[in-house]
Parts: sequence; structure tokens; C-alpha cells
Amino acid sequence: MLIPLFVLIAFGAAVLFSAAGGNMQPFAQSHLIRFAVFFVMAIIITMFTRAAMKFLAYPVYIVILLLLVAVEAIGFVGGGSQRWLNLGFMQLQPSELMKPAIVLALAKFYDTLPIGMVGTWRALVPAGAIIAMPMALVLLQPDLGTSLALAFGGAAVMFLAGLPMRWFVMAGAAGAVAAPLAFFFGLQDYQRRRVTTFLDPESDPLGSGYHITQSKIAIGSGGLSGKGFNEGSQSHLNYLPEPHTDFVFATMAEEWGLLGGLVVIVIFALILRWGLSVALKSNDRFARLLAAGMVVTIFFYVAVNLMMVMGLAPVVGIPLPFMSHGGSSMLTNMICIGILMQVSKWNREAPRSGLTH
Repeated sequence: MLIPLFVLIAFGAAVLFSAAGGNMQPFAQSHLIRFAVFFVMAIIITMFTRAAMKFLAYPVYIVILLLLVAVEAIGFVGGGSQRWLNLGFMQLQPSELMKPAIVLALAKFYDTLPIGMVGTWRALVPAGAIIAMPMALVLLQPDLGTSLALAFGGAAVMFLAGLPMRWFVMAGAAGAVAAPLAFFFGLQDYQRRRVTTFLDPESDPLGSGYHITQSKIAIGSGGLSGKGFNEGSQSHLNYLPEPHTDFVFATMAEEWGLLGGLVVIVIFALILRWGLSVALKSNDRFARLLAAGMVVTIFFYVAVNLMMVMGLAPVVGIPLPFMSHGGSSMLTNMICIGILMQVSKWNREAPRSGLTH
């Protein structure tokens, strides 16, 4: 896993170098420094025992929940949203940290829940509360993309824990009924415009459809092999918005073309495949749910960002893991990698036996 990860980080730094007009500052250098710092953090995470992780699950969740409350009280406002806490050396986005924290808390919850109760309300109501509380706080920021990520990660752990399929079907049906009501009465004006723009970006190419239109132009103009390193006109001439964060894949595709895009997708597939193999090799319920939840968290980032930049999903402001410039998202994804390395270490120390829970 580490070889593809290092390749992806290096490739991301090269794209950020180009996005800054051929300079290491301000994106590429901080990208590499953050990765180095957070990689050390990931190695430290691997040293925690199974018992320590179970002990820390709920306290970590509660601390991050309190940070989300602090965002509402004293949070830093940027881009019209109140999502960050100013720590001096970085702007921390607690909602990002909640993604792995929800997985950890739910893995602990279902590990302690007797198997016989998995089909009862006791498996659903407390877990639903664990997901709903941070989702509500994140929606207040407002941040629809992150709240959907929290719901997706939490629901995935619930599904993998073995909750009855009929509950998910019922939730899906309820969601389909509630979606129109949420669209007209729950979303802010700019969020509604994002949805209508996604359905028809050409209707307002210089307004709400600008982001998607320019992103598709950048990706399409790259062709098979791209325009060449540091030769991307869309990003260099400032046509492409956010070329170093949300739309870093479009910046890359313009210069490296379809071939570069396929390389990125294959590397992500290798990392996710490794993560799934770690989950499948785990010999206890807690480790299996923890590892699988981290894979789902990374997958959500990758899938939504790639769909977003290609016009297959509304623009929701979710960065591309290990390539986009951003401290909070790098921190979250490296926590996921660190926990996967940790579970892999547990698997090596306790080879799979015939005993299952």
C-alpha cells in the first residue's frame, strides 16, 4: 500500500506545483510537509492496541462533537460557511475528524452489542443518534457534502454490522419521499442552485454552472495524453476555479490526459483493495468494522470528488484524497490509513483462527 500512496502524494505535489504556476509555494511544499507530519502520526496510531482503541472510541467521539459545538460558537467563517477553528498554525475543520470518529464509535458500539440484538431497535436507535448529532451540527455550518459523508460512513458500518436489509430499504424510501421537501425547504439558495446546475450546467455557464463547465473543458481538452506538465491553460489562466483543492483532478487531467486519470484511479483502487483485504483478514468484529469503515470513508471522498469534477454529481466541496491541497482532509485520510495499518498489524500479531464472533 505504501508504494502506491507515496506515488499518489508525489503526483499530487507535481500537480499542485503546476497549479501554482510552476512554484513549490504555496501549495506543493505544504502538501509534502503535511503528508510527512501526518505519516508520522499514522505510524504512531499503529502502536495503539485493540484495547486502547476500544477505550478511546467514545471519548474521541465526544471531544470532536464538542469541537463541532465550538465551531458554532467561535468558529472561523470562510467562503460563507462557519466550519473552521483557528488554531494559529492551521485552520482545523472538526467535521473532517468526525468521519473516522463516527466509524470508530460505531465499531465499538456494535462490538459490545450482543449478536442476538442486531435485529432489534437497540441496534438502530443509539447508532442513529451517534450519526444524527454531528450531522445536525455540520448541516448548521452549512456543509451538505460533509454531512452526507458522515451519513454514508455511518450507514455503511450499520450495514456491515448486519442490520436487517428491510431497514435500509425503508430508509431509502423515506429519503426518496423527503428529498423534494428537503430540496425546497431545507436547502439554502446556493445549495439548490448547485443541484439544478448539476442537472443542466449549460443553462448558466457564466454563473452557477461555471465550475462544472470549466472543469469539463479542462478534462476534455487534455485528450489522451494531456497538454504536458505545467502547460495547462485552464488552471494557469484562472479559468478553472479551485485548481488546487476541489478541482485538482481537472488540473491533472488537462496536463496528463486520460492516461494520467487512469493512473490516479488505478492507484486509488490498489489502496482501497488493500484496505478491504485488511478488513477481510480481521479475526474480530471490532477490527473488521473499523477497517471496513475507514475504506468506505476514503472511497466516499474519491468517488464524490471524481463524479463532481466530471459533472456527474453536484459540486459539494469534497477534496480528492492525497492530491488536493488541504490540511484537514489530509489529516482525516491519513488517520484512515493509520487505522488500516494498525488493523493490519493486529492481523499479523494474531493470525486468523477458526473462531469468529
